[in-house]
Amino acid sequence: MSDVHGSGTALARGPANAGSPDGGSAAGYLPGRTLPLAVEIVRQFKRRRTLAMFGLLLVLPWVLVIAFTLGAGSGQPGATLRISDLATEGGLNFAAFALSVSVGFLLVVAVALFCGDTVASEASWSSLRYLLAAPIPRDRLLRQKLIVAMGYSAAAVICLPLMALLAGTLAFGWNDVRVPGTGETIAALDVLPRFGIVILYALVSQFVVAALAFLLSVSTDSPLGAVGGAVGLVIVSNILQAVEALGSLREFLPTFWNTAWLDALAPQPDYGGMVKGVAVSVTYSAVLVAFAFRRFRRRDVVS
Repeated sequence: MSDVHGSGTALARGPANAGSPDGGSAAGYLPGRTLPLAVEIVRQFKRRRTLAMFGLLLVLPWVLVIAFTLGAGSGQPGATLRISDLATEGGLNFAAFALSVSVGFLLVVAVALFCGDTVASEASWSSLRYLLAAPIPRDRLLRQKLIVAMGYSAAAVICLPLMALLAGTLAFGWNDVRVPGTGETIAALDVLPRFGIVILYALVSQFVVAALAFLLSVSTDSPLGAVGGAVGLVIVSNILQAVEALGSLREFLPTFWNTAWLDALAPQPDYGGMVKGVAVSVTYSAVLVAFAFRRFRRRDVVS
């Protein structure tokens, strides 16, 4: 048993002289050519969870269109127009509504799935130590997996509002945008560039989820645990956000500024909240990713 365990540990740690010019590495071995991005992209794309998640994100806007069409005339808008009351006013209004109902949970699950499953799944399949014994340098393996996971996360966050914009335009027309709350009208062409900023902000606001899922992914052999832990962070943060007794401390919660993008669609756009949200998200994610690399460098991978 001691021989088996020692063998697994050595494989997990990787060769000490990998990539050295005279350390006994195989002829032609170059660390920079191990695990190419194209290979990892194809590997992740072929997985059923990737296809299922993108299928859901692309179908959801059309499901919402059908729901609004079937329920036409049954709504009773109040004195204050909500974003849902204006969803059928045009393509941009519908896309804003679709983003608002998905950014708090569905997109969180998508990002957590792509970033939390990427390393933990290799460990659960008992293939992680064999990748490291290939040998692929640990930092390179993590970097390649993180780049691909973030790429798929970005595609998920972007594809839903773009599909919603297409579905809403075909179903409800290309009309000027009505602002929730006041009902003021803004020219669609004036709002379109701002909507691009909104989508980018929605992506940046998911960085914390992605980074925590990635940290958990390198710390556990359970993909479900990594994904669930990242989603749990959002749930706990939303609960704490509702505790008004915390006062200004709530501004440091990772979800506090998630709806700040609505200010960008106002007649006089205000980007102050979005700037604060970007600062909070980038800071948290940078720290969590650094911890992920540090944790993985020291981890004794035997699975």
